[in-house]
Amino acid sequence: MNSGFLDKLIERIGRVRPEEVQNYLHRLADEKGFLETIFNAIHEGVIVTDQHGAMNYLNRAACELFGLEREECMGRALGERLRGLQWDQLIHAQKVVSREMEVFYPRHRFLNFYVVPLHLETPTGKRTGTVEQEMVGYAVILRDVTEHRRSTEETLQSERLSALTLLAAGVAHEIGNPLNSLHIHLQLMERKLRKVPASMRKELQSTLEVAREEIERLDSTVQQFLGAIRPARLEPTLESINALVQESVAFLRPELENRDILVEQELRSDLPLQEVDRNQFKQAIYNVIKNAFQAMKTGGILRIRTDLDDEFISITFTDTGGGISPENMSKVFEPYFTTKASGSGLGLLIVRRIVREHGGEIDLVSDEGKGLTLTIRLPMRQQRARMLHGGS
Repeated sequence: MNSGFLDKLIERIGRVRPEEVQNYLHRLADEKGFLETIFNAIHEGVIVTDQHGAMNYLNRAACELFGLEREECMGRALGERLRGLQWDQLIHAQKVVSREMEVFYPRHRFLNFYVVPLHLETPTGKRTGTVEQEMVGYAVILRDVTEHRRSTEETLQSERLSALTLLAAGVAHEIGNPLNSLHIHLQLMERKLRKVPASMRKELQSTLEVAREEIERLDSTVQQFLGAIRPARLEPTLESINALVQESVAFLRPELENRDILVEQELRSDLPLQEVDRNQFKQAIYNVIKNAFQAMKTGGILRIRTDLDDEFISITFTDTGGGISPENMSKVFEPYFTTKASGSGLGLLIVRRIVREHGGEIDLVSDEGKGLTLTIRLPMRQQRARMLHGGS
């Protein structure tokens, strides 16, 4: 508020009776409280600054979005409290500016915000009726668009997978038939090989074995790709999650021992039986364990822990591999993405499909250079529905 306005206000106060001044002040206090109640009730964040960017007002939503304390922020520069905002560039144009930003504290969110210049109009003369606009500050309006972005990404991903499914069906057909034919001809050649003199048989037998292995590898790749993206009919039965974990570890024991990897299991004994497709869920656990020990190469520790709360049964896998870099975290579930020299890039994609078809979810936490923690959460069998947080 400029000094000219204050001078005019002080000049006129002398002409007003004390009781009228008191009434005006009561009305202003009531209006201020009413407006604060409204601003604190809306979900959008609102920040008001002066012309230099110092904060004069924050509503409750703005404080929650940025993890700020209102009392600590009053009078402080917005750009100082929100590093990376580039406040000077935003206000340089002196017009409404709309942007999106990524916030990492107190929660990882995506925010859409726009900055609106605020002007105070004061009359310049009684006869002309003209007014003068003076810049007094800025209003910053914030909206959380995290869920919208996630929904858009899931839609795009669903469309990509649908296209891949059609492509895979065509590829499987075009490759599958020749592979079957090659396999049959190799069997015929092997029968005829028995009539060949022993001196020549050994070399030819070795060549046939290489050809057979390559055909089986190609067939396995096609089947893995189809298994990763096409929906599979679930055949759920009541199973012990701990038993499925133990069976998967036992199956992979030779490879784990060969790589000198220690598996530590902390399996909660009071887990209830869960409705899962036994074969598919074991495949998911198998893929997670294999992904973990491949990340650790030779040596390391894989910790597997099962637990439960009021809503979920959880299985947590923590390895001591190299983890995943921040730029690759969003790509780990994409088809054929892998950081391993010999990986197919389909293992975690298959895991996610199986877990989602069981109504579950996956969490990934990476400590780059130290390891990765992957958690599978399955909704409790007796809980058919759960209230989502944030609803009215």
